[in-house]
Amino acid sequence: MRVIARPALRAFANAHPDAASWLDGWWTTTRNASWQHLGDVRRTYNATDVFGCCTIFDVRGNHYRLITHIDYACQLVFVRAVLTHAEYDRGAWKHDC
Repeated sequence: MRVIARPALRAFANAHPDAASWLDGWWTTTRNASWQHLGDVRRTYNATDVFGCCTIFDVRGNHYRLITHIDYACQLVFVRAVLTHAEYDRGAWKHDC
């Protein structure tokens, strides 16, 4: 998979250092993946949900959320947002999905 918007991951990791290793691991794992559907994603990250066209990853045991859009046919993952749980609960991210 090709991951678009790694700077967003780095910026969030700089602001929330406890998420840095998880986000780096996710980026490496995702870059080496060739997911064809949600089932493939869940085999790697079982705490993954879908809302509209967005795939949502629980970061660090549900402390943070990674909002993505996955284009399986093109093998692209677009990082839409990385949020604290409080930001996620506000729901503003749902407008992009």
